Amino acid sequence: MPPLFLPAKPTPVRRRSVVASPVGRHALSLGLLCALLTGCASTAPGSSTPPFIDVPARWQNTTLERSSDLSSWWLRFDDPQLSALVADALRANPTIASARAAVRQARALRDVSNASLYPTLSTTLSAQNNRVNNSNDNTGTGTNTNTNTNTSTDRFALGLDAGWEIDVFGANRSGVNAAEAAATASATSLGDVQVSIAAELALDYIALRNAQERLEIARSNLAIQLDTLQIVEWRLQAGLVTTLETEQSRTALEQTRSLIPALQVSIDQGAHAIAILTGRTPEALLGQLAPVASVPQPADDITLSFPAETLRQRADVRFAEYQITAAAARESQAEAARLPSFRLGGSIGLNALTLVGLGSGATVVSGLLASVSLPLFEGGALSAQVRAQHAALEQAQSAYKTSVLGALRDVEDALVALRGDRLRLASLRLAAASAANASELAGQRFQSGLVDFQTVLDTQRTRLSTQDSVASAYAAVSADHVRLYKALGGGWQSDLRNSEL
Repeated sequence: MPPLFLPAKPTPVRRRSVVASPVGRHALSLGLLCALLTGCASTAPGSSTPPFIDVPARWQNTTLERSSDLSSWWLRFDDPQLSALVADALRANPTIASARAAVRQARALRDVSNASLYPTLSTTLSAQNNRVNNSNDNTGTGTNTNTNTNTSTDRFALGLDAGWEIDVFGANRSGVNAAEAAATASATSLGDVQVSIAAELALDYIALRNAQERLEIARSNLAIQLDTLQIVEWRLQAGLVTTLETEQSRTALEQTRSLIPALQVSIDQGAHAIAILTGRTPEALLGQLAPVASVPQPADDITLSFPAETLRQRADVRFAEYQITAAAARESQAEAARLPSFRLGGSIGLNALTLVGLGSGATVVSGLLASVSLPLFEGGALSAQVRAQHAALEQAQSAYKTSVLGALRDVEDALVALRGDRLRLASLRLAAASAANASELAGQRFQSGLVDFQTVLDTQRTRLSTQDSVASAYAAVSADHVRLYKALGGGWQSDLRNSEL
């Protein structure tokens, strides 16, 4: 049984061509005028202006309104090793290298598109040899006595062809604008990658230094607990305490000792992560980062710009804006594809029987062609392409709004976290000082027999816990600064699109 539905054959695009001649000049001029009027009546493409977003006049969690230069925010930590590692990452990180290559590719494609605005010129040189073999029967008797003659003819030709598509309705110009916006968007995307890599490295560095400080705290408390265990064992020998106190002391000691391997693992893994970000093998920085150093803390003099100014500093927001420009240009290009296209062409050539004859005495052949073509029927493909590009423009506008709202949230979240961690750190410092004093007093009174051993254990646990919390809170404040710098658009040069890669 034959199928109920047969697949439809693709409909070819038919174009009507008109060749200029002395007889048809008036008709061609009339056609050009009609085409221009058609272009004036065509549907206008979508706007490349980003959608309006009601940006707040000031940040909710600060009253500072002046802007700080955050293009190299890691220098504010005053840590030469951190600065050197960030510089290494920006220079050798594979992800950044890939983003740089993407920028070079986008700029090359922009140049390819820009070439469509100019005429094309090509030349050809050809050589041809023709041989004719003639066989004649000289006897007239039908015998095989023949005389063969060969005729050879050479022909040489040199030609020059030129062509130019006149961009009457801006199709090529729109393509160039789209490619230019895409190249600039690629450069801002590189800036966004640099911002992310610098922030990630700084956070890993802070986490590593925090783990080192916590390791020192654990070792210090372990030494205190070893002394306490020795005292308990002496008192056990003297009959002043029971085995219960000895086991309790040993339990607390081993619990503290168990923290050391975990913290060492965190330190080594942090060094591995930093090495990878700088383009090195994982073990390359273990020796360099092994010496213990404190968590870097930036100066507290950062000032913020207005929210609208911050958005202009964000690489991801700039990227989304250029994507809108590119999408609008592609829609304009799709609109222009529905209108007539015009082309001028010409050629000139030299024909001669010898190669030397091309220089003098050659036959000159020339031609000039002007044509206009207009799509008559293409099954609605061109209209569908316009709709598709308009939908792409709407997607780009929605992505821009998402980027702006996300940027505003990043800054507000970072400010809230920084304020909260500062308050937490201040309270923990007071708690740690009191816990250290309580631990000292409990130890002295236990040796004098004034308190039981449980009090000593409780104060020692509290001392370790509060000191560890202070170290973590101190690192959290530094990490909050990094996230705030990133949220404010720091870590890249805003004129990156004009730089050499």
